[in-house]
Amino acid sequence: MFRLLARIQEKLARTWFAVTFRNAFRSLGAGAYLVAPFRLDGAERIEIGTGTFIQRGGWLYCGEIDRDYPPLLKLGEHCVLGYNNHITCVRSVEIGDFVLTANNVYISDNSHGYEDVSRPIMQQPVVFKGPVSIGEGSWIGENVSIIGASIGRNCVIGANSVVTHDVPDYAVAVGVPARVIRQYDPDSRCWIRNLAETQVAQADN
Repeated sequence: MFRLLARIQEKLARTWFAVTFRNAFRSLGAGAYLVAPFRLDGAERIEIGTGTFIQRGGWLYCGEIDRDYPPLLKLGEHCVLGYNNHITCVRSVEIGDFVLTANNVYISDNSHGYEDVSRPIMQQPVVFKGPVSIGEGSWIGENVSIIGASIGRNCVIGANSVVTHDVPDYAVAVGVPARVIRQYDPDSRCWIRNLAETQVAQADN
């Protein structure tokens, strides 16, 4: 009985979300759903793909800081984002299809400026750090921060990592700042530690 009531409640919540927000977003795919409570800023600049699901506590922010670069926050199809995921975009954040995130993940293409040490940071402008993209099929662990960097397809980012530099396809990255510890090599069809360093050494030889 309890499970039946829970399913009915979820179906009603999904219907309410679709009816209430279908015209608020730049685009909203069929079956996309944010669990309340959530926060939306700049929904008219946000695209959410079919079947994408965001757990409660999500915050999607897409705001303009430069008229020459209209911002776009794009979430692909069939993504699942955990509790309390916060995504902020001032120019370009794109998440591919079938991306999975754990709880408390922060994704941002911007940061607070710190050029003038005589002024409080909160009074300084927001600064674009670089476009953010997460390739399809990737898994982002608990408490990860991704700031101004891109992650390839089918990657794993370990819990508590801070990603500030690009991560290639088929890689496992961990740490603060995150670094690649393993990467799948399509040529040899096996996993290699420090693949990038290996390729550089082979090129030197």
